[in-house]
Amino acid sequence: MKKIAVIGSNGQLGNCIRKIAPDFEHQYEFLFTDSKTLDITNEEQVNDFFYDHQPDYCINASAYTAVDLAEKEKEKAFAVNADGVANLAQACAEYKSILIHVSTDYVFDGDTNLPYSEDDFTNPIGVYGESKRRGEELALEINPQTVILRTSWLYSEFNKNFVKTMLNLFSQKDELGIVADQFGQPTNANDLAQAIMEIIQSSNKTFGIFHFSNYPETTWFEFAKKIAEFSKSSVKLNPLTTEQYPTPAKRPVRSTMSLDKIEEAYKIEARHWENSLEECVDILSQP
Repeated sequence: MKKIAVIGSNGQLGNCIRKIAPDFEHQYEFLFTDSKTLDITNEEQVNDFFYDHQPDYCINASAYTAVDLAEKEKEKAFAVNADGVANLAQACAEYKSILIHVSTDYVFDGDTNLPYSEDDFTNPIGVYGESKRRGEELALEINPQTVILRTSWLYSEFNKNFVKTMLNLFSQKDELGIVADQFGQPTNANDLAQAIMEIIQSSNKTFGIFHFSNYPETTWFEFAKKIAEFSKSSVKLNPLTTEQYPTPAKRPVRSTMSLDKIEEAYKIEARHWENSLEECVDILSQP
């Protein structure tokens, strides 16, 4: 039976993979690790793990994702998002494992009106994006058998994310201001987990960089409006400009990604973000 190592299994994506793992238990043995059981910034720990378990696939769902804090903690962000990825890629190369690494739309500067393709020039405007781009580069340099999945605006019923934050705020406030001039694609982490399993099960592997998200593009404001609608909240939402809501790290204005490549290579069709969001809000609304 083939083995799948899931690194960072206590995060949003890791928990979504845990949720569907029983559906695949007759095909794969899952090895779930978190930062307490496997520190990917520790090369020796990573080597020992691969020596002991020799997984056929390694899903790297771990990341330093504190976008604003990264501006102050550059070394920490690069240690996890770049050096840690290099350690995993090195071990994957040595043990002939396929690495599936999750990256971000923040590798782009967002200064465009067209969806980004996988081959478009990357130009991150913050430390988080810089560290994730370096991780991509190292993964592909060290282990050619790597699939990189750039995703965006990830949310789920697990951990902290925009949807859960909004639902919490809706219960506390009558009125909220939400940024309305930044565009992107909300992505349900459950859909990303399913896409990863489809890639693993594919008999015709294509390596390199792919984009995966729900579609089409929207703004944080429109996203919040749908969360309010699906949760039957009466909160009043007001559109804000980026200037009215300054943050330590700059965000891409429009980081919309083309999804053509993953559909062509793996026959994975993206879902409409509203459908995926409604499912998540339903789960979170259950008593």
